[in-house]
Amino acid sequence: MSPIPRPAPTPPVVHSLREQIREHIVEGIVSGRWKPGERIVERRIATELEVSQTPVREALRELESLRLIESAPNKGVRVRNLTAADLEESYPVRAGLEQIAAELAASALAEDCSALEPHVAALYEADRTADGTAQVRHTVAFHRELVRAANNSVLLHTWEGLGIEVFTALSIRWLGTVQKSYAEEHDALVQAFRRRDPDIGTLVKSHVLGCAPRA
Repeated sequence: MSPIPRPAPTPPVVHSLREQIREHIVEGIVSGRWKPGERIVERRIATELEVSQTPVREALRELESLRLIESAPNKGVRVRNLTAADLEESYPVRAGLEQIAAELAASALAEDCSALEPHVAALYEADRTADGTAQVRHTVAFHRELVRAANNSVLLHTWEGLGIEVFTALSIRWLGTVQKSYAEEHDALVQAFRRRDPDIGTLVKSHVLGCAPRA
């Protein structure tokens, strides 16, 4: 018999220059390099990254649409002084989207949760070591895979447009939002999908709302 051909490896995700610059700025804000109210100078970022100012300007516009930064005539661009109430606003919208996603993806994830499981395993390790960066990364990745499993491009695009990673990071790092266990909560959702829980949409919605910072 002929050997079974191996599937081609998944090509790495190639981010556009604008996306790379946006991630650089977001990381600077989340890490505290740029603090709330502090000015972000477009020209300095372009010089630092050795790029033109055009993609930097595009990245800043995108972050302004996420309400992470704000601009004013003659004052330039500054990091918004976000409060818990500001961060909390996106969670009911996100919870509704993820409820729909969970209901659409229920059958597929009941059969195969392999896209979610590595992130649960990584969260157990992140919880054990109190690694906030890994908690953010794998929490967001888990929910992205859940939404992706719904196989609805409009839903995924809308979810991505909420800036989930940014606001999750800010909720955890700026406001100290904590949960009993990131891993246990996400593991519980995997088990609910596996047992075909008829209330899976409500469970996911409640989980997301429970993660919101409290004003």
